[in-house]
Amino acid sequence: MHEKHLSSQFDSDLNRVSSRVLELGGLVESQIRQAIYALSEFSTEVADQVLEAEARVNSMELEIDRELSTIIARRQPTAVDLRLLLAISKTTANLERVGDEAAKIARMVKSILDAGAARSLPTGDLRVAADMAASQLREALDAFARLDVTAAVAILKNDEGIDQEFDGFVRKLITYMMEDPRTISAGLDLLFLAKAIERIGDHAKNIAEFIIYIVKGADVRHASMEEVESAAR
Repeated sequence: MHEKHLSSQFDSDLNRVSSRVLELGGLVESQIRQAIYALSEFSTEVADQVLEAEARVNSMELEIDRELSTIIARRQPTAVDLRLLLAISKTTANLERVGDEAAKIARMVKSILDAGAARSLPTGDLRVAADMAASQLREALDAFARLDVTAAVAILKNDEGIDQEFDGFVRKLITYMMEDPRTISAGLDLLFLAKAIERIGDHAKNIAEFIIYIVKGADVRHASMEEVESAAR
């Protein structure tokens, strides 16, 4: 995912840490899928599996962070290499937060099931947004593996779709709670669950922005889409 260096050991270091990031990405992606399944099938058992993976995600983040610190201290990288390592560090942090959101979803699924009102709420609509967020993360990881700026720009464009799903779901959920006050407690849990899903999409968007930063050296975090496309050329 990068140009070859005079030091083959430096290339080996970069490849190893990049592979670890993608491994972490695969783990949190699995957490998301399990959390969505737990919501879809009203499964506390699968929700517990998501929570069990949380410690491993946290441990991997710390291991990658230590490895990055060692590489920077040993190699003293500059220019694009330093940008790559900094972006890897930020990507790792975002993936750990995705794991946190997946764990939050699992806890809320259990809370909703305990309240006994899950089947009367519009959980199907929420699964659509969750699938979109999970796909967005998968695309971001694929783009990161290839340092594909074109794919990164597409991800940034698609992020609005998740936000629209969230807004539509909130309006529908409020209607449900107004019509049946007995669903308010579980409905509020579902609302926070929807926000967690939206945040997963935000973290995927962040990873796409890091790709542009690595390749083009441009910080597009607060840029308009026109400015993003211009920076990506």
